[in-house]
Amino acid sequence: MNITLNKNDEIVMKLLHYFITIEGYNPVVLHGAKDEIWLENNEADYKIIRIVSNYIHNDEQLNFDIFRTRQILKKIKKKMFSLKMEALSIFVNLGENVNLNGKDFENIKCADVKEINDLSKYSFIINKFPNILEVENSKEEGIELFIKLTDEINKKNFEETKKAERVFSKKKPIMTYIFMTICLLLYVFTALESSNFIDLNPNVLYKYGALVNFTSMGKNYVELYRLITSVFLHGGIIHLLCNMYSLYIIGPQLESFFGKVKYSLIFIGSGIIGNLLSMAFLQDTYVSVGASGAIFGLLGALLYFGYHYRVYLSGVIKSQIIPLIIINLVIGFTVTSINNLAHIGGLVGGVLLSMAVGVKYKSNKADIINGIIMTLIFVGFLSYMIFVK
Repeated sequence: MNITLNKNDEIVMKLLHYFITIEGYNPVVLHGAKDEIWLENNEADYKIIRIVSNYIHNDEQLNFDIFRTRQILKKIKKKMFSLKMEALSIFVNLGENVNLNGKDFENIKCADVKEINDLSKYSFIINKFPNILEVENSKEEGIELFIKLTDEINKKNFEETKKAERVFSKKKPIMTYIFMTICLLLYVFTALESSNFIDLNPNVLYKYGALVNFTSMGKNYVELYRLITSVFLHGGIIHLLCNMYSLYIIGPQLESFFGKVKYSLIFIGSGIIGNLLSMAFLQDTYVSVGASGAIFGLLGALLYFGYHYRVYLSGVIKSQIIPLIIINLVIGFTVTSINNLAHIGGLVGGVLLSMAVGVKYKSNKADIINGIIMTLIFVGFLSYMIFVK
C-alpha cells in the first residue's frame, strides 16, 4: 500500500523527531490545542517550541495566535516555576498574505517554514540548533518516513518513561532508618544521664556534642565536631518526636530520589550549614541541638528535585512543600526557643548541596560544578564570619 504524507505533515514529523530525540524536548499536553504541537525543555534556551500546522491567512489571525500563545505561556511559567520563558513558534502553513519580516514578538520567536531549508534563514534557530538542517537528509518518504520517525519518537518516550520509573521507584530507606536510630539511641543515653526523659539537662547535651556559639566564647574555642554531633542530639521528647516524624515522612522519599550517598551528604551537610549560619549571626551564648536544620535541608533538596521533575511534582511542591516550609519558618520566627537561622541555613544548604550532587538524568556537569562552587563560596563566607571577622 503506497501512502504519502503531504509536505506540511512531513516537515512536522521531521521537526518532532529532531526536537524530541536529538534535543530532548517533551510533548506538552494542552486541552483544546488543534493543529499545533507544544514541546518543552526547561534546560534549553527556548523552553517552549510550537510547531503550528494550522493555516493562518492574514496578520490578524497571526496576532491572535501570538496573543493566545502568550496566555498559555503564562500558565506554563507558573507550572514550571520560570520567571522568564523564551518560546519558538515554527509555522509550516502561513498564508501568502502573512509576512514575518520586521515583526518583533519579544519573547516569542517566529519562523515561516515551507521547506526544511527555510530554517537556514533564521539565525535565532541555527545558532541554537546548528544541526537542525540534517533532518532533511532522511531517505525514507511517505509511510516509511512516518513509521521510522514514529518508532524513534516512541522509543525515546519509552526510554524517558523507564528513567522516571527508576527515579521514582520505591527503595528501602536504609540511611533514614540509620539516622533515626542514632537520634533515638543518643536521646535514650542522654536522657538516662539527665535522669529526665522529658526535658534533658543542657550540661549533659553539651558534654555529648551540643553546639555552642563559638564567637561568644572566643575565636580560639573551636570544636568543629559539634557541627555534626549536635544534629543527632535533642533537648526534649517533643523535640525528638517532631523531628523524627518529619524525617520519617520526608527522608524515605529523598533517599529514594537521590540515592543513599547523595542523600546522606545532603542531610549531614545541610545540618552543618544550618549550624554555621546560626553561629555566624547569633551573638548570644547558646546551646543548640536538633535535626531540624538537616530536615529543612531535605525540604530544600525536595524543592530542587521537584523543579527538575515538575511534570510529576509541581502540584505537590506548590500545594504542600512550599506552604510547609513557610509555616515552619513563621513558627520559628515567633517561638524564641527555636533556632530559626539553623532552619534557614539548612534550607539554603539543601538546595546548594542538591545542585552539587546532581539530580539523576537531569543535572549536567556544568550544573554540578556550579553547585559545588556556590556551596564552597557560601560555606567559606560563613566560616569567615565566624572565625575571621
